[in-house]
Amino acid sequence: MNLNKVNEILDMPKEVGTNIPKVTMLGFDELIIENYKGILEYEEFFIRICTYIGNININGFELKLNQMTDEAVSITGKIENFDFERR
Repeated sequence: MNLNKVNEILDMPKEVGTNIPKVTMLGFDELIIENYKGILEYEEFFIRICTYIGNININGFELKLNQMTDEAVSITGKIENFDFERR
């Protein structure tokens, strides 16, 4: 039985037990990315995050890596926009 089927049977969110990133935006001031691989680029106006399925680009002003764990990264600042680059 594959992992997706087990998650479905147990009614678990898709990102649990897989490498699919989950992006949560809290207003325009905080972005949380779960299931990321690493930080590719970090500037005050641009941050590029690598995930298992592609990259996430965040543009804004006064951007900061607020909190980082093995599972998630929190970015704060004046977030203008973000986009995805599929692999």
